[in-house]
Amino acid sequence: MELDIQCEEMSPSRWAELLTTMKSCTTIRLDDCNLSSSNCEDLSSIINTNPSLTELKLNNNELGDAGVEYLSKGLLMPSCSLQKLWLQNCNLTSASCETLRSVLSAQPSLTELHVGDNRLGTAGVKVLCQGIMNPSCKLQKLQLEYCELTADIVEALNAALQSKPTLKELSLSNNTLGDTAVKQLCRGLVDASCNLELLHLENCGITSDSCCEISAVLSNKSSLMDLSVGDNKIGDSGLALLCQGLMHPNCKIQKLWLWDCDLTSASCKDLSRLMSTKETLTEISLIDNNLRDSGMEMLCQALKDPKSKLQELWVRECGLTTACCKAVSSALTMNKHLKVLHIGENKLGDAGVELLCEGLLHPNCNIQSLWLGNCDLTAACCATLATVMVTKQCLTELDLSYNPLGDEGIRKICEALKNPSCNMQQLILYDILWSAEVDDEVRALEESKPEVKIIS
Repeated sequence: MELDIQCEEMSPSRWAELLTTMKSCTTIRLDDCNLSSSNCEDLSSIINTNPSLTELKLNNNELGDAGVEYLSKGLLMPSCSLQKLWLQNCNLTSASCETLRSVLSAQPSLTELHVGDNRLGTAGVKVLCQGIMNPSCKLQKLQLEYCELTADIVEALNAALQSKPTLKELSLSNNTLGDTAVKQLCRGLVDASCNLELLHLENCGITSDSCCEISAVLSNKSSLMDLSVGDNKIGDSGLALLCQGLMHPNCKIQKLWLWDCDLTSASCKDLSRLMSTKETLTEISLIDNNLRDSGMEMLCQALKDPKSKLQELWVRECGLTTACCKAVSSALTMNKHLKVLHIGENKLGDAGVELLCEGLLHPNCNIQSLWLGNCDLTAACCATLATVMVTKQCLTELDLSYNPLGDEGIRKICEALKNPSCNMQQLILYDILWSAEVDDEVRALEESKPEVKIIS
């Protein structure tokens, strides 16, 4: 049994009621529930007495170091079988790291530790690494985003990586590491015995200087399937270096996030070659890069290649206009694999979306999720979008937020939702103005079709 509650204030009576339920749960998730250290004392008892509990998620609660101390009493008991522990944004400091070190050293069942968004600091995480190096520790996933880490942490991390062949996922995003530290980390990863599958280094102060070493990780670690270096100023020259590793036969990358990396259309030749030849690549994010229409047209040529197996393409806020929509539409008619297209925050206009819809309506197109928020759309394109909604049963998610569709446009979309052939599950309509009368119609539609989630 799972207990999954979010954003609920816990009265004493409600908490007592839940404690009874928790005694038989395999999973307990209590994010944003205003819990404190006193609740952790009760949870410690649950951990100790419920051997079937394997996942505990307590993100965004003010547990503090005292709360972790209470939890550890249960976590250190031989009866504990917990595998996944989430303590993100719980007001922890380096003091909690000594406690967690003891848990990691003593509890071989624990395979996931998520402690991001806490002020652990470099000194604290060095202590944590000592626990990871313990032979009893079998950790597979370590999440340390927003932990106020600096370059000095890398030596301890490399030592932990070297000693822990079980480690598969490492997230260090949003820490001030810089090029020198990232280079050192990558050299350690190449030598380490672990078969790392996920490496997240978003907003770590990386430039093109680090990309040769990251490329070496890609070419040496065939286990690496998920790489995120978004929000780093690597530029076109850095991307060219990354592509050397990405194109290596050993590289089996599946998910590649390059959002806000100062890329231009000059990078799209390399990206196009990657998309059309690397058959393992299924997801790529290029959000907030100045690719322009010329760059998008190159990517579309890659999508038309039979070897491309890309399933998700994120090109939001890439300086695109109506001019690239014919190329996108043509790619949609030839690519059967693409399931998710995020193309919002671009000035496509009604004419551009009309062109997109020609591709979307093609029998080869299997798009499931389409994001067109803030694309300068009006009611003029809504009849065609409604036709897509009714015709393409594969389409289950549509975002039209921040477009001035008005009453006329919303009514056309709602009529499509009423059609039995429409298979939409989620319609996102943030910040669109419509009248009180249309609002009543939207609410009535929500009641008549509860399987459709309308977010506005």
